[in-house]
Amino acid sequence: MLSTSKLLLLCFLGIVLLGGVTPSHAAVRRYRFELRNSTHSRLCTNKTMLTINGQLPGPTIYARRGDLVIVDVINRANHNITIHWHGVKMPRYPWSDGPEFVTQCPISPGTRFSQRIVLSDEEGTLWWHAHSEWSRNSVYGALIILPPRGESYPFPKPHQEVPILLGDWFNGDVQEIMEEFLASGSDPEISDSYLINGQPGDLHPCSRQDTFRLKVEAGKTYLLRIVNSVMNNIMFFKIANHNVTVVGTDAAYTKRLTSDYIAISPGQTIDLLLVANQPPSHYYMASRAYASGGDFDNTTTTAILEYAGNYTPPASPALPSFPPFNSTAASHNFTTQLRSLASRKYPVDVPKNVTDILFFTLSINLRPCANDSCEGPFAERLMASVNNVTLQLPRTDFLQAYYRRINGVYTTDFPDNPAFPFNYTQQTIPRDLARPQNGTSVNILDFNATVELVFQGTNLVGGIDHPMHLHGYSFYVVGSGFGNFNRTRDPPNYNLVDPPLMETIAVPRNGWTAIRFKANNPGVWFMHCHFERHVSWGMGMVFIVRDGPGRDEKMLPPPPDMPLC
Repeated sequence: MLSTSKLLLLCFLGIVLLGGVTPSHAAVRRYRFELRNSTHSRLCTNKTMLTINGQLPGPTIYARRGDLVIVDVINRANHNITIHWHGVKMPRYPWSDGPEFVTQCPISPGTRFSQRIVLSDEEGTLWWHAHSEWSRNSVYGALIILPPRGESYPFPKPHQEVPILLGDWFNGDVQEIMEEFLASGSDPEISDSYLINGQPGDLHPCSRQDTFRLKVEAGKTYLLRIVNSVMNNIMFFKIANHNVTVVGTDAAYTKRLTSDYIAISPGQTIDLLLVANQPPSHYYMASRAYASGGDFDNTTTTAILEYAGNYTPPASPALPSFPPFNSTAASHNFTTQLRSLASRKYPVDVPKNVTDILFFTLSINLRPCANDSCEGPFAERLMASVNNVTLQLPRTDFLQAYYRRINGVYTTDFPDNPAFPFNYTQQTIPRDLARPQNGTSVNILDFNATVELVFQGTNLVGGIDHPMHLHGYSFYVVGSGFGNFNRTRDPPNYNLVDPPLMETIAVPRNGWTAIRFKANNPGVWFMHCHFERHVSWGMGMVFIVRDGPGRDEKMLPPPPDMPLC
């Protein structure tokens, strides 16, 4: 049995080993995650699935800004796993970031890995999820980062804070669904329902008694922490007869934005205030997909907002009306209204003098199959790419190869621009332009480079939105629009005053989005589309950010229990 003094010493040594990146006011918090095969029932269907601690969603982690969180991940299931701490920058410490074969090899059955989650300036709602194959469908949960003790929110303290996690349910086995669509070359099977806090809601069979209910008191204000953990859809979320006020996204505060709905991308989080200001009754809070292309789950998931008091509840709560399912305008217009606080306490630091200008096309692609044997369009195989490069993950992860200087794992020639420019968003694009190249390549950035990256959606095979996520960084979203980006016309319209600080942004269908960030976090960092089918098809790439000259500007060494390849 360790004494209290020895435990404190071990905690201190843990902070020292991380190079002193944990602020002096911070705490060290520890959680235990056991990956299990557990049985759950939804939509009258029982199935065994991967979960953390047997929970769906998994446990919520609570911390404060600047804390060090240690999560002991123990694999007691029959499947490999990695865990990603979505939106945590992990300063100088990519070893716990989590994407399989990018920064680590998987945690195999019967083994464990203690992940050090290094919080820095994040404050608000983030989340964690599996980052291996399609396991994140059931392996996910919220990560709530509170202000340091003695500090307050930049808005009045709410009466209650409630995590709201949007997910989806497949009646079939998710691993089998993934393997089937990758083998056939087709689109994957769609989900059978969406979930709010693990439940489909009472519009679905066998679901009435388990529908999530939020009990509220008239006149009180509630902070809802919304996470979109859905696999393949941007989601609309709305509460019948109520407006909400957005106050944060991706663990960064925003100017207040009042709306009767939100649009939220997979991977994104939004913090919003709800005032219980309607006649006491029952109201549905509901979510359904925004889908600009392809097959999608057209169901609606519901929870119930239930006012306290003496009244006769309706036979059925009021259901909100949503924007049209394919309203790109409704999705894009909501997102483009987000603004940083840009105050003295919460300033912005938008890079003004850009040193690296990158232009990345995002495409759905096709590849011929022998004897027209695939089930995608034209009997070909569906693929995806960034700058026409389809990512092929190595069997030794990029980070280990970089740190240990292992040759032959990756190349350093990922292009800054597409090799062949064309009219990216024209109605019809010749099919021969849809042939991608396989690549296991990285793009190298110098330490402290100031980067502007323009994402350009294309209409190859069919245009669709792309929620792009960058590991290791938050970035400022300085501009977006429809059609082809124009280097002369569009930059003068950038917002360099109060752009939102995000780490997941939806690039609109057949449009573009410009982001800026400072490459001040050395290491190996994944960037990819957060539609699971797109990243499975290869829509991802890897940045390596070189060490800086200073002692505190270099990547830290790996932990001793790093999973083996």
